[in-house]
Amino acid sequence: MKVIGLHAEILVEQVKSALSSKGYVFFDDHGPANINIVGVRGSNVRPGKFDDMLLVIQRNTRKEWEVYSYRITTDPGDYYLRNPLKVTGTAILVPDQYRTAYTIGKHKGYTALVQHKGAVKVWRDADKDQVLDWGHGDEYEGYYGINIHRSRKGGESSTVGKWSAGCQVFKNSGEFDEFMGLCADSAKKYGNGFTYTLLEQSDLV
Repeated sequence: MKVIGLHAEILVEQVKSALSSKGYVFFDDHGPANINIVGVRGSNVRPGKFDDMLLVIQRNTRKEWEVYSYRITTDPGDYYLRNPLKVTGTAILVPDQYRTAYTIGKHKGYTALVQHKGAVKVWRDADKDQVLDWGHGDEYEGYYGINIHRSRKGGESSTVGKWSAGCQVFKNSGEFDEFMGLCADSAKKYGNGFTYTLLEQSDLV
């Protein structure tokens, strides 16, 4: 969904305020396609739903704000909570700003945003229950392949299932394709490096 006009301006101010309060950077050179990619994690600690949001904020050629909103999950699915890929547990991305950590590349053979240019921080959920353990245990920092990609190839997925072992995953393939188009347009002007900021829903209140 794309929002323009007054509604977009209000959303932009909310996001700018949240980023500023944390010392994060908001990108705006008053030209088009200088995108801000912001994930917003909801408050539901039960896995399996695409109940989070990804925002893309940029100016258009008329220098007006545009805000694109997409349905995603910022959390691993229940399958990988029960079946961790590592003995230390399943990765849950820590809210933070990951400067230029992402690039347009390949995820399982198709074009996506991949974590190839910078480290990210994760918590490890190792208790194999059906509750997302945000903020518990040790933080790990490194290159873990926490990519930004889609779920099924066509249409949309109703549940997260095996689509995420910690990645940020789109519910709808059409929304993902639109998102990647915005990234491609930005890369032509600003280069193939993208900052991803993960906030919590409470940060925008």
